[in-house]
Amino acid sequence: MISIHALDNAEQIVQALPQGILLNTNGDKFNSMVIAWGSLGTIWGLPAFTVYVRQSRYTKLQLDKTGEFSISAPDIGNSLDKNICRVFGSLSGRDVSKADYVTLTPGRSIHVPAIREYPLTLECRVLYQQDQELEKLPREIRDRFYGHDADLGDFHTAYIGQIVDAYRIDG
Repeated sequence: MISIHALDNAEQIVQALPQGILLNTNGDKFNSMVIAWGSLGTIWGLPAFTVYVRQSRYTKLQLDKTGEFSISAPDIGNSLDKNICRVFGSLSGRDVSKADYVTLTPGRSIHVPAIREYPLTLECRVLYQQDQELEKLPREIRDRFYGHDADLGDFHTAYIGQIVDAYRIDG
């Protein structure tokens, strides 16, 4: 593993985000999901990554239990793995072992493994979390992204994670 400065790789991570990067957790077992929303920056003088997870997701249970997550993004010039995106974007960790689809590498500073196939890794500890207040969102965003789900209580929780380690898996 090669240590990196997380914010020096911000452009690469932010460019990969809309196509899907991985949010990894490790509560009862390893789990990962594809995310296309998030933000990378500085808060309270600390490097941080903010993720948004719906109430219904298995990932939320894992995050609430451990307070740790990692972000995995493809390396420069590499495309997203279509099979990983398909499995991690459509199947729930409640039902399948997602660890069977990737090569896991132990985390360096937290208990969440990194993923060799997506080698750019940010290890994070949750500093703060907040449930969305849908009534504070503009109506067009609420209708477009939540619609009927909002009535069911399936909104997002924002998790601000301090980046405690950042590296690229080599080889």
